[in-house]
Amino acid sequence: MSTRLGIGIVVCALTIQVAQSQTVRQGVYTEAQATRGQAIYKERCASCHGDTLGGKMGPPLTGSDFLSVWSQEPLFELASKIRSTMPQTDPGTLTWPQTADVVAYILQAGKFPAGRAELRGDEEALKQITWPAASVAQTKPAAAAQGPTFPPAGNLAQVMRGILFPSSNIIFTVQTVDPGAKKTAEGGTKQDGGFNWMLWGADIYKGWELVDYAAVALAESAPLMLTPGRRCENGRPVPVNDPEWIKYSVELAEAGKAAYKASQSRNQEAVSDISNVVADACLHCHQIYRDRRGLGVNPADPGNKASRCVK
Repeated sequence: MSTRLGIGIVVCALTIQVAQSQTVRQGVYTEAQATRGQAIYKERCASCHGDTLGGKMGPPLTGSDFLSVWSQEPLFELASKIRSTMPQTDPGTLTWPQTADVVAYILQAGKFPAGRAELRGDEEALKQITWPAASVAQTKPAAAAQGPTFPPAGNLAQVMRGILFPSSNIIFTVQTVDPGAKKTAEGGTKQDGGFNWMLWGADIYKGWELVDYAAVALAESAPLMLTPGRRCENGRPVPVNDPEWIKYSVELAEAGKAAYKASQSRNQEAVSDISNVVADACLHCHQIYRDRRGLGVNPADPGNKASRCVK
């Protein structure tokens, strides 16, 4: 009897879990909620995304371009983006209920049907809602036409020091400096060091935006690391066809994507945690292609460059 009871409990639990999982085609919001969301959208979002959600200064929030970005993830990712980073002029000021209302309006504009229960503005509920497989399939981009190719303008060390090194350091700085720290009346920040607002963005961009941009730079780094014809600082060719070099280049780009996702949460602890992934990605490559220089050579000495870029 106890065995049968245990099986029944498991089956019941699985049934509840399946029942909780929905797609946006199953009526996950109400008409009244979408109406509230439309009012919020007009006041807080339309100036950037357009009166009809077709895009303006910001990207469209409906149509194939929109679906190609968001239909790969649970609905929570879209809601979290809105909650943490929008509106761009005053990010983080929408409440979770307001965010859910705006998402409801976006779904209505995308011709997804309304239902009888309102969309809940909490992580657990939103992670149970996905996009239908058909929507995902329809968003696959067409094969790009062959474009022009560009020879490398700098050697590997210049790319590392000009793009990857400063970008990584911005992400590492989040461990000790809150990018969202408010400026003091004197024009500085509440914390010294880390982000120099005059140097990083000439006081134009906010701290979290700088972290976004740094993470994107790393996420876009693989083509830079794998550009045919690029040379190392010592004149040797970058081993772009070496399987390990390719592996580590992709690892760094994936770490950048993870850092960008963490940065979008506007959570210092989340970015601090992912900075270790970035550090490991750098270390894995450095140990093989930068720091191993033979017996009797100090691996910490950056002055010995003769054997860099080779195993």
